[in-house]
Amino acid sequence: MLFAVRMTVNLPPDMDTDVRAATLAAEQEYAQRLQRSGEWLHLWRCAGQYANLSIFDVTDNDRLNDILWGLPLFPHMDITVTPLARHPSDIRVTKIAS
Repeated sequence: MLFAVRMTVNLPPDMDTDVRAATLAAEQEYAQRLQRSGEWLHLWRCAGQYANLSIFDVTDNDRLNDILWGLPLFPHMDITVTPLARHPSDIRVTKIAS
């Protein structure tokens, strides 16, 4: 199942610098591991914002939920999830002969 996920990060301004650095390092390792596994297909920065737009390809809603809750930055994020479906005008969609 494909999902578009927008994540906006809101780190507390008074967050301890060592905790911040450790959390960001853990987030990077976690995201890269999921990209290597093929579940986190795309990861784009939203220009001018501390936010990203990502595409996930996971088995079901529960798996996406587990991934998102596992993000080290999860407690500091606003997340919007959009399930995706193929568009019939996409030139990559295989057309079935009638």
